[in-house]
Amino acid sequence: MAINVIATALPDVKIIEPKVFGDERGFFYESFNARDFASAAGVRAEFVQDNHSRSVRGVLRGLHYQIQHPQGKLVRVVSGEVFDVAVDIRRSSPSFGKWVGVYLSADNKRQLWVPPGFAHGFCVTSESAEFLYKTTDYWYPEFERSLLWNDPALGVEWPLDGAPQVAAKDAAGRSLAEAEVFA
Repeated sequence: MAINVIATALPDVKIIEPKVFGDERGFFYESFNARDFASAAGVRAEFVQDNHSRSVRGVLRGLHYQIQHPQGKLVRVVSGEVFDVAVDIRRSSPSFGKWVGVYLSADNKRQLWVPPGFAHGFCVTSESAEFLYKTTDYWYPEFERSLLWNDPALGVEWPLDGAPQVAAKDAAGRSLAEAEVFA
């Protein structure tokens, strides 16, 4: 098996560690293998879109989700480091409103599986970071929603030095109590 799966406090959210082969020339690893992902993580996902963003220190993106066409996301960092967060927004879930945060970096090569039904976001903790993610559904801007990143009801412990840089849509995010969520 070319990956190791690590459980998080939210059972559906999984840390994926690839097996890295390195020597004096550099390194190689499979960043995704559907067969290994299904076998080790227990997730059968068909990815339809890859996204790539670059952000500077202090940028916070999220917490995003699509109320229709929910997306599963397999996320990773290829340059720098981020603190990545998934929030369960499935009202019927025993972990509704709970969150988990994981450091992802170019150095640790970890990935995070964020299943459909979760809000997702990250903040950049290095000078800059390049963030890649695969999604199980396409982006539909009319269904995109933002959960308020600093909602006290969530209590996400972002590792920030001061106020983050956020997009207008994220500054206007809704609290969990006001947000459209999944049944």
